[in-house]
Amino acid sequence: MDQFIYLDNAATTRTSPEVVKAMLPYFSENYGNASSIYRLGSESKRAIMQSREIIAESLNADPAEIYFTAGGTEADNWALIAAAESTGAKGGHIITSKIEHHAVLHTCEYLEKRGYEISYIDVDENGILKLEDLRKNIRPDTILISVMFANNEIGSLQPIKEIGEIAKEKGILFHTDAVQAYGHMSIDVKELHIDMLSASGHKLNGPKGIGFLYIKKGVKIRSFIHGGAQERRRRAGTENVPGIVGLGEAVRLAFSGLAEREKKIRGLRDYLISRIEKEIPYCQLNGDREKRLSNNVNFSFRFIEGESLLIMLDMKGICASSGSACTSGSLDPSHVLLAIGLPHEIAHGSLRLTLSEDNTMEEMDVAVAAIEEAVSKLRQMSPLYEDFIKKEKLR
Repeated sequence: MDQFIYLDNAATTRTSPEVVKAMLPYFSENYGNASSIYRLGSESKRAIMQSREIIAESLNADPAEIYFTAGGTEADNWALIAAAESTGAKGGHIITSKIEHHAVLHTCEYLEKRGYEISYIDVDENGILKLEDLRKNIRPDTILISVMFANNEIGSLQPIKEIGEIAKEKGILFHTDAVQAYGHMSIDVKELHIDMLSASGHKLNGPKGIGFLYIKKGVKIRSFIHGGAQERRRRAGTENVPGIVGLGEAVRLAFSGLAEREKKIRGLRDYLISRIEKEIPYCQLNGDREKRLSNNVNFSFRFIEGESLLIMLDMKGICASSGSACTSGSLDPSHVLLAIGLPHEIAHGSLRLTLSEDNTMEEMDVAVAAIEEAVSKLRQMSPLYEDFIKKEKLR
């Protein structure tokens, strides 16, 4: 296998060399505990504050509103569980959507077992929440709305500003899982009326094991991890200084050339979508054609099984996925694809390609050729496809 084409950036991204370089001194030179009062510890504390300021500026937030976590999953858990526990006296009803990441859905299931009521809002055929359904589900005891900024599988963007306005109007906390969106678009938490926002470093060329939760000033939310005074007594544990430094550098790089980079990636995305639709029959683009992440391509191919397609692409040195990396190995079809109305047999034949600025137009051509070849071979082995073609010829 001579070639290697990475098209699974929604699962994780390559840590950029600049990020690694920024992190290295905090492993072996400036390794002090940020809670220490001597100079070595003060250097770590200064580095943490600098990253906090970079992230806050990217969101039009205050540095004191940024809390570091071990990643997006922890941030989601913290936002939902701590918010529920902190506002439980006001009610026990939470609203979310049916296509959330499992970090939110499984946390909601956890809360349901503890007496909270969860309303799971439907989405349309493009994976976008219906605002009228949201309004209909708001009750006097609704304490939290949690809706993701962009879907991790089909890339659809939610009407976050409108949701934020509704939540503010009703006096309800609003949390958004922005793990896939952050670093790919401008996000102003004040303009969008966001109370809490989750993000993760390894989705924007930063290190794994680091993320953050934005908590708006004035939002009363309990501590999530206990045992120390770190993160202003809200998240105990010695700070992951190298990770925090790496996250700060990744954010700085992501937003410094955002418009130009996203324009390039969007061009690759649209080219890939166009070629697949023109050259591979019986396929369907999943997600909204316009309101979608700039790097997301998700197709369902009839009469094939997605896992077999992934294996054949891997044999050609192409990394892709059939959905969320967190559900890899599951035999169940994507809950996202089922929520937008796809039948099980078509949902099983899905392919997600997520791009980066490192990709090239030549790689898109290679990918299309490989997908076309693999789909053709798989369909030749499918009795369902054979019967379908026979019926088509009789028409």
